[in-house]
Amino acid sequence: MNKNLMRQAQQLQAKLAKAQEELVTLTVEATAGGGAIAAVVTGDQKVQSIKIDPDVVDADDVEMLEDLVLAAINEGLDKSRELASSYLSKLTGGLGLPGLGGR
Repeated sequence: MNKNLMRQAQQLQAKLAKAQEELVTLTVEATAGGGAIAAVVTGDQKVQSIKIDPDVVDADDVEMLEDLVLAAINEGLDKSRELASSYLSKLTGGLGLPGLGGR
């Protein structure tokens, strides 16, 4: 492998490592039930917080609350994956590398 290609690969590796560190600090928010449930998810797909409007808490309908929480979390995770994909694909120049935003 020539030295120029090795250097480029090392530079890309360093940029990707920095981007992955930065993704930890970025967040997205998703809601369900017209905003009654809000989930905040980091760029590395960790659920950071859940907020539940007390008005949607009904002891006789726990299943609805569970569904709303799941919907908010799943939407947040989807948004987080989209954020990570977009963020990392800028660095890879759309190379389509698996697991690095290229899908």
